[in-house]
Amino acid sequence: MLDAMAAGALSDQALLQRARDGNHDAFRLLVERYEDQVAATIIGMLGPGPEADDAGQETFVRLYERIDQFRGDSTLRTYLTRIAINQALQALRKRNRWTRRFLSRDRDGPAAADPAADARDDVETAEEKQLVHRALQELPDHYRAVVVLRLLQGYSTRETAAILDIAEGTVMSRLYRATNKLQALLAPLLRPEHTST
Repeated sequence: MLDAMAAGALSDQALLQRARDGNHDAFRLLVERYEDQVAATIIGMLGPGPEADDAGQETFVRLYERIDQFRGDSTLRTYLTRIAINQALQALRKRNRWTRRFLSRDRDGPAAADPAADARDDVETAEEKQLVHRALQELPDHYRAVVVLRLLQGYSTRETAAILDIAEGTVMSRLYRATNKLQALLAPLLRPEHTST
């Protein structure tokens, strides 16, 4: 069993090596070290809920299954983010297939949310976050991935390009288009109502 103080001082590479040698505590410590970052990435892509929980768990399952294949060409943080993004994209594809099937059976589709009702309330920080999160869900997957990595997770353009396996110029153009779309989506929701007195 690893001493918690000593384990905290161990590098990712040291914990990875111990995990490869069958030390389950070392792997657990890696999960604890990166679970918040993985959760933030996946929730940024999928929104909160069971679907995000499943994708987060699957991210660490994939790491465990491929631990011998990780060569250290990138940081473990970047490697896990790449797995998390792939799991989120896979969940989005499954969600889109299910939605198309559901909508094809019900021509009217699900009832649309009334964003104006939310905007009429006094918007508090939690509600603003919720609105931003909903707007994020409206972005195409490839734009959302760039926004989550660059703006929410703080990866550089170069790191984002490496994670998504695209050119840096593509990252910048997608980010520009995504932020424009987000502004257009959020403007009517966050605009305070002016009432004449």
